Amino acid sequence: MRLLLALLPALALAQTPPTTPPAAGTTPATAPAPATPAKKPATPAKKSTAAATAPAKPAAATSPSGTTVPKPAMAGTTGAGRGTAGRGAAAAPKPAAPPAPAPLTTDDEKTIYAIGISIGQSLSMFNLTPAELELVKRAISDSAAGKPAVELSEWGPKIQPLARDRAAAAAVKEKASGAEYLAKAAAEPGAVKTESGLVYRELSAGTGESPKATDTVKVHYRGTLVNGAEFDSSYKRSQPAQFPLNGVVKCWTEGVQRMKVGGKSMLACPSDLAYGDQGRPSIPGGATLIFEIELLEIVAAK
Repeated sequence: MRLLLALLPALALAQTPPTTPPAAGTTPATAPAPATPAKKPATPAKKSTAAATAPAKPAAATSPSGTTVPKPAMAGTTGAGRGTAGRGAAAAPKPAAPPAPAPLTTDDEKTIYAIGISIGQSLSMFNLTPAELELVKRAISDSAAGKPAVELSEWGPKIQPLARDRAAAAAVKEKASGAEYLAKAAAEPGAVKTESGLVYRELSAGTGESPKATDTVKVHYRGTLVNGAEFDSSYKRSQPAQFPLNGVVKCWTEGVQRMKVGGKSMLACPSDLAYGDQGRPSIPGGATLIFEIELLEIVAAK
């Protein structure tokens, strides 16, 4: 085998024809023939449209010493070449929307969620900002981990004073907006403003008797704040409410006595005839309340 490999180059050389060098004084076959002069002058090549229309570039300026002065960079370009500024920066991608919370499926999940609702309602009196609410969330997490940032024994006693201060400030604002609403409500056609400050307006007349303060009544009602937010409704529960007139807020005690069974009325109640500066979990302190009441029945005493 080694012998065969050694003989292969020799066999290849034997089969290659020898190269004949050109004879002295002869012209190589590839030498070009002399050019025949053209009879007509060559037609100049047409300039391309782009070349014809493109503005001439100014010559580079030179310094007194003869060196070429570099051209200033064009607006929207960089010294090394065109940048993105001239073409407009690429739009930043929009952040992905946070995933939707998982639905509540078990009774335990719904009950635990209700704990959060209860906490949230109890915090309403503080009128927390978004940043302050984040602090509350952080405190819950830190407390669950056993690593609170402050001592409850030191800062816990300050909670009630803070609540009172925040509630008082919020009540002042609520009373101002409530007074404005009551003035407009009193100017409505058919509205009556009583000595207590209640604004009463009949929406539809009833044909039955009027209740006394000691009577128990059955009603349908809807309660809202001056901004239209609904805080209670027997209609949503699909069940009328029943209670003694002397066991409810003063606004109801006074206003419902003006109604007749089968009638429907609107009561605009200033805060001192409703829940005062204290409010309720879903009702701010100092809030004016608006009720639409339908008197269904005067419940007979048993």
